[in-house]
Amino acid sequence: MRLMFSDLLENKMNDGSRHFVDMPEVVFFDEFYDHTEELNGVEITEFITDGVIGIWLDFEFREHEFSVTNQFGDYWFFVRDPECPEEILFEIIEHFRQLLD
Repeated sequence: MRLMFSDLLENKMNDGSRHFVDMPEVVFFDEFYDHTEELNGVEITEFITDGVIGIWLDFEFREHEFSVTNQFGDYWFFVRDPECPEEILFEIIEHFRQLLD
């Protein structure tokens, strides 16, 4: 899965955040969490799970706030600031692509 700038989603949510990419949910949430911690400079700020299938993971990276949830067999990625530079979004995508691709 190679994404280009034109492939980024522009879905603006009711809270003002941007849904910028979906990636396949091919690993369980514990492995996803561990992989998040491996991103240099990341700080996980909240992790909520029902222990079975549902997650919400919030983290900060390069002074921006991100959230990830799992829906319909995909991980959905959001950034609080819809004006977050796309270079940062692609850093996030590249990191998780290594796990989910």
